[in-house]
Amino acid sequence: MSWYRGELLTMAKELGLRLLPAFNTTSGLPYPRINLKHGLRSPEARTGTETDTCTACAGTMILEFAALSRFTGDPIFEFHARRALDFLWEKRQRNSNLVGTTINIHTGDWVRRDSGVGAGIDSYYEYLLKAYVLLGDELFLQRFNTVLKGDIRPAIETHEMLYQVTKKHNFLPEAFTTDFRVHWAQHPLRPEFAESTYFLYKATGDPYYLEAGKSILDNLNKFARVPCGFAAMKDVRTGSHEDRMDSFFLAEMFKYLFLLFADKEDLLFDIEEFVFTTEAHLLPLWLSTTTRAWRQTNATAQPTEAAPLDDSNFDWSCPNTRVLFPNDPAFAQNIREPVRGVVDKNCPRSGHQGSTPSPSARSHPPLRARDFMANNAEHLDILKRMGVSLIHLKDGRVQLVQHATQAASALDAEDGLRFMQEMIELSSQQQKEQLPPRAVQIVSQPFFGRVVLTAGPAQFGLDLSKSSAGVRGLVALAEPINGCSEVTNSATLAGKIALMQRGLCMFAEKARHVQEAGAIGGIVVDDNEGSSSDTAPLFQMAGDGKSTDDITIPLLFLFHKEGSIILNALQEFQEVEVLLSDRARDRGEAPIGAKQPPAACTPPSDMVGVEHKIGEDCSPGEDSMSDPGAHRLHSEELEMKDNNPVAEPGPEPEPEPKDKQDQKGTSHTIESILSDWREDIEAFRQMERDEL
Repeated sequence: MSWYRGELLTMAKELGLRLLPAFNTTSGLPYPRINLKHGLRSPEARTGTETDTCTACAGTMILEFAALSRFTGDPIFEFHARRALDFLWEKRQRNSNLVGTTINIHTGDWVRRDSGVGAGIDSYYEYLLKAYVLLGDELFLQRFNTVLKGDIRPAIETHEMLYQVTKKHNFLPEAFTTDFRVHWAQHPLRPEFAESTYFLYKATGDPYYLEAGKSILDNLNKFARVPCGFAAMKDVRTGSHEDRMDSFFLAEMFKYLFLLFADKEDLLFDIEEFVFTTEAHLLPLWLSTTTRAWRQTNATAQPTEAAPLDDSNFDWSCPNTRVLFPNDPAFAQNIREPVRGVVDKNCPRSGHQGSTPSPSARSHPPLRARDFMANNAEHLDILKRMGVSLIHLKDGRVQLVQHATQAASALDAEDGLRFMQEMIELSSQQQKEQLPPRAVQIVSQPFFGRVVLTAGPAQFGLDLSKSSAGVRGLVALAEPINGCSEVTNSATLAGKIALMQRGLCMFAEKARHVQEAGAIGGIVVDDNEGSSSDTAPLFQMAGDGKSTDDITIPLLFLFHKEGSIILNALQEFQEVEVLLSDRARDRGEAPIGAKQPPAACTPPSDMVGVEHKIGEDCSPGEDSMSDPGAHRLHSEELEMKDNNPVAEPGPEPEPEPKDKQDQKGTSHTIESILSDWREDIEAFRQMERDEL
């Protein structure tokens, strides 16, 4: 590349110089974070106050910094990386030569003294060996020899155990208990399992690991792929995603999977001439033959005494299995076999311990949150087996609580946890799609629109907010009342608004049945006695998880108290006409196509006797002459007869703003409304006497 002038190397050196201030500590261990723009100490940096770092954070820079020094000829980078490694070695436990997990960067005291090969410490040991391979410094090999290497038997056993976990959950959860139950359900698409699969295949040549790699690839495509890439798993049990894709996924996962399946001729170079960094970047081995930018050993470091490489060094290494078993393809299989059932034995999936049943072997299909109905006895029985308790609250809502210890089996407990997770996500989704309340307004006499009931909307059917007129019609009871089967009184429901009771089936199913019967709308009344919109939060009806495009009529939900008003009105007046709309309408605001009294004969909404003179004839206009059903209002019609009381609309209170009307429903009963009108008429009579 004749056009290249070292631009990338210049940028790499600039980045290294920006990282160097992090090593400005009394111990030489770097700060865990540094602001590349503002440095360490400036107020904008928002860093420099940390006191602890992990062993891997401080000891996993020697490869990159040494390579940068040898490419640029500047020894400063390798110097600081070696100094940090030397300090960690100085602070080791002298009897075991092990190091802790977390250390104070100023004092060198161990914050966490536990040691291992897990997160926060694993790449420290990895870089000791790789630093020896890349740089040729025997000091790193002597330190690494404190760790047993090449022990392939436990590697095969551990990989097989983890492979069985991935078969169960598709991915490895971040943490699981000793009996293989999920503890932390997240999985950020970590590549370590794919990396181990690749190295075990190289060590054994067993095609079994090709199958394991294929399962990794299939699970990524099936469960993690999204339109813009691959998403981390929020919960391996439910398959939900997080909006993140970490850099190590692209840097390592696909690289190891490619190397696992690639033949030698597929590689453009000899992979054996490179060393992988912990992020799977490649560094060439010829760096060890490059003139070393820095050879001085830190005076504070205490080198290991046994420097010569004799046979005693192999006490820390395990024999090569390819030499011991050159033609034994069953070697790895014999190691895997006892481990294969350990997951199922500790976490049984059926009554037969140690067996892995197919999904068809369940005693019941898993219940999905979108299918759950609180009044379905079979669903309640499934919830009980899953350890889920159902509690009916006073406001009509249902609360679900799970106790895994009360489940019938481990599989049922897992299904219960999945059900709860789905229910939480379904609830969150419904809250995001929250619709404003709707109104059911009784417009027939003797109500004339004065009774407005707050109704819950449906997430399907006709959108009343896009209908200027709403839907107006007479109310009729559906038979059966729950609307969960084919309607038997189709002739009665045709052209009317069906009144149904909640329960026994999905809301969308009720809407379909009454729509097929010819209803122009539907009202579902809560079956929980005492529930009211005054005390309960807004309730909106969700779909059934299927397409609801076939539902074209509006469906509204009334709590029990509000629904009882319509039921009582039906019992007393037989014909009750209502208006389903997105808001309450003024009495003078008529929907399209609605019949109204002539304007001159309509009592004002504030006071009947203020503008309408007593005794003045109120004859219908020309427009109303052709309508035999038009109303005529005379002062004599306001008389009340004891044997047949008839009430006409009286004065109304000052109308509230429409946004408040939308949020507030009346809780008047029919008796209280009639009582109010009697008081209005009595006041009107008194006014008439005063004028005379």
